[in-house]
Amino acid sequence: MRIFVPQDSAALALGADRIAQAIRRDAAARDRDVTLVRNGSRGLFWLEPLVEIETAEGRVGFGPFTPADVPALFGDLTAHPKYLGLVEEIPFLKKQQRLTFARCGLADPLDLDAYRALGGFAGLEKARAMSPAEICAEVKASGLRGRGGAGFPTGIKWETVRTASAEQKYIVCNADEGDSGTFADRLIMEADPFCLVEGMAIAGRAVGATRGYIYTRSEYPYAIRMMSAAIDLAARAGLLEDFRLEVREGAGAYVCGEETALLDSLEGKRGQVRAKPPIPALIGLFSKPTVINNTISLAAVPWILAEGAPAYAAFGMGRSRGTMPVQLAGNIKHGGLFETAFGITLGELIDDIGGGTSSGRPVRAVQAGGPLGAYFAVSQFDTPYDYEAFAAKDGLVGHGGLVVFDDTVDMAQMARFAMEFCAHESCGKCTPCRIGSTRGTETIDKIIAGDAVERNLALVTDLCETLKFGSLCALGGFTPYPVMSAIKNFPEDFRGPAAKLAAE
Repeated sequence: MRIFVPQDSAALALGADRIAQAIRRDAAARDRDVTLVRNGSRGLFWLEPLVEIETAEGRVGFGPFTPADVPALFGDLTAHPKYLGLVEEIPFLKKQQRLTFARCGLADPLDLDAYRALGGFAGLEKARAMSPAEICAEVKASGLRGRGGAGFPTGIKWETVRTASAEQKYIVCNADEGDSGTFADRLIMEADPFCLVEGMAIAGRAVGATRGYIYTRSEYPYAIRMMSAAIDLAARAGLLEDFRLEVREGAGAYVCGEETALLDSLEGKRGQVRAKPPIPALIGLFSKPTVINNTISLAAVPWILAEGAPAYAAFGMGRSRGTMPVQLAGNIKHGGLFETAFGITLGELIDDIGGGTSSGRPVRAVQAGGPLGAYFAVSQFDTPYDYEAFAAKDGLVGHGGLVVFDDTVDMAQMARFAMEFCAHESCGKCTPCRIGSTRGTETIDKIIAGDAVERNLALVTDLCETLKFGSLCALGGFTPYPVMSAIKNFPEDFRGPAAKLAAE
């Protein structure tokens, strides 16, 4: 009897270790031969801990599981109160198009043989039979764009670094996942760490880099341990050849998710944004040519090399090719990671896949793209999940996070939070971000208090223009997205009884 109990952060926080102990105890007491596999999460977080048992028909699931549910596992499985049926048939999982996350939840994340058996390292093997120029051309042809938020074509960035002349080049993975409602980086590092190792090794070969760094946040201790162990195992097995990888921890500054601030932090400095040009692809880490890609961008590369660029480009729409790990969070019934091709609508993701709100109240707003992403109203739910379609609505795909709010949310307070967040997280290097966000918070407070509402709304709009076009980086530059979308899509929240009276 093979039983799978996940060991990622979400499952551990919900008692997965206690469940594993209870299974061992009960199996021993019943003299049952049980093989316990601590797998990674499949990303169906509303069902965590999701326990699975291998049967002749496939793996069946039980969840959300507790230690009290263990004894019934040794009886009629279909009669178990937490029985979910075949895991692959759960609609949330069955409807996905899993490429990058295909292995998540299937095996022990640190089982190198299992990774190989599930197709791991096939992409790296193909890459080693190709020239660096051919690898870059393959990634370019796939249409892969930066999954961290910027959406810049990955192949073009690689080609720039490949053709740069330098005795040392670097691959830097931006795993500083600071956006609210996002967890794709953490999931890949905890559930399929060899995938990221493989993607970075391919990138190193493509551009001529022999050193790589994974920069993540100290709030991810379990992901850090898993990645470090995976790197060590891959290196001992000789799979990395002369490519050296290591994990570096940040101190939790949101601005260090911006690539140049990240580089400063990696170099041991205070994380502050650098002016561009020069771009990091030419003068990056330690002033050397550097590829900086998001975790999911790099993790997508092994599938592209193994299956071919046309196969990846066949997914998606327009200039948004491949798949995106959409992370459903906030007030939502079915929270978790849903990997799908670009083109699905926002409404399908929230209502059909996410199941609406967990509170049972009507959905009122969805913030897409992290704390600096725009708020979408229900009337905009026909928007395709696509870089260009979102940009046309003054929105951001970002890192793929969707945070749902029901009809009790106060959007004026959410706009205020965006300004306050920017003020708190600003590195202070540029005036629009440092001062503009502070003045913006104060001005929204006046609006909420009903003080000269129309005049102050005009002032907020002017401040947002200054932030958008005058800031050095996306922290200040994107703060206007949540603020202005809240004002535009939910104007009634900025003109409450006191505000209306003042306006009259």
